[in-house]
Amino acid sequence: MISLSLNKKVLLFGFIFTFFSSFGQSFFLGLFNPSIRNELDISHGQFGTIYAFATICSSIVLVWFGKKIDEYKLLNYSIVVIGILFFSSIFFSLINNIYLLVIAIFLMRFSGQGLMSHTSSTTISRYFNKRRGRALSGIWFGLSSAEFIMPILIVFLLTLYSWRTIWHFISFIIIIVLPLVVLYTIKNITIDSREGTNLKKNINITDIKSWRRSEVIKDFKFYIIALNMLALPWIATGVFIYQSFIAESKLWNVYVIPKSFMIYSIISILTLIFSGFLVDKFTSRRLIPFVNLPLFIGLIILYLFNNSIYAYIFFGLMGVSNGFANVLGSSLWAEIYGVRFLGAIRALTTALMVFSTAFGTALFGFLIDSGYSIENIAMISALYVGVTLIMLILIKGSIRPKNIQQKT
Repeated sequence: MISLSLNKKVLLFGFIFTFFSSFGQSFFLGLFNPSIRNELDISHGQFGTIYAFATICSSIVLVWFGKKIDEYKLLNYSIVVIGILFFSSIFFSLINNIYLLVIAIFLMRFSGQGLMSHTSSTTISRYFNKRRGRALSGIWFGLSSAEFIMPILIVFLLTLYSWRTIWHFISFIIIIVLPLVVLYTIKNITIDSREGTNLKKNINITDIKSWRRSEVIKDFKFYIIALNMLALPWIATGVFIYQSFIAESKLWNVYVIPKSFMIYSIISILTLIFSGFLVDKFTSRRLIPFVNLPLFIGLIILYLFNNSIYAYIFFGLMGVSNGFANVLGSSLWAEIYGVRFLGAIRALTTALMVFSTAFGTALFGFLIDSGYSIENIAMISALYVGVTLIMLILIKGSIRPKNIQQKT
């Protein structure tokens, strides 16, 4: 086996866990939306309500389970997360009624989107200090790679196999690959492990107060920042889950959105590379007002134009916001609130993110069943982005870490 430095092993762990989080992400589950709805004979709105309810439940459990990463050895915690993901993928293949659908979506959202991304982001944010931005941009290549590969691959596989068989393949890959990755990469990592070996000897290392989660929830700035960071998750989830509705409304052929995902992924990767260096140079708190501007422009384009070329432009602009949000959203909390209790804080923010995706799914489903066009939905989404951005700009000057001390 290739010998890697500890830094590279931690990065590999984060990359692979982030890649495998895709199985619980909305863009991936949305690919099975038509097959499941047809088999269970349910509407867009019914599927959205079930998806939202299950997602909300997963976010509630995540607040409690996610903080355990601060209390247990990372190896043990990761093995438990893998076991839950494996069981969830097996269970998903057994769906034959709406009750099992609720449980299956709950499990996949909790284990995939929730725990897998939470574990990778928390590990990287805590382990890396001086190169946190670049490290986070590196691991988020995992999800971007999945977003590039999976839509076209799954659409193709659905022409050859049943959706249940595909989930059997997924569960097999999970249980074979992930345990080996964990044992090779983070076997000896602890909560106090940091990049390099002589960080304490470095000059001018910033030492900020580590906030407990109970303190964070009393900070009004947290909620304004969160409202901005949650815009992309709920809007993108609605787009991903109801991609077939959007394609039908715009009269796009079946491959336009899967191909658009490839553009989305490529742009996300390019933005990740760029944003990692920007974060390390300027800090996340200075860059956060720019995160949702591309998303806002994309929503206006979705509202105004119907030609299929604009699908690629819309997804590309979402990709820009996604690339920035993945890095900034992971590093910002460490910058402001410290790393000692980062697991508990990240559990809360990840749960809010998961909750927002439930909101997006329910809202899109309700609006679609109520007769709203995709143009109407795009304008509603753009208004949300605009209002929360204005709120963020008003408090931008007060977003800074507390109790800074310089070690010499």
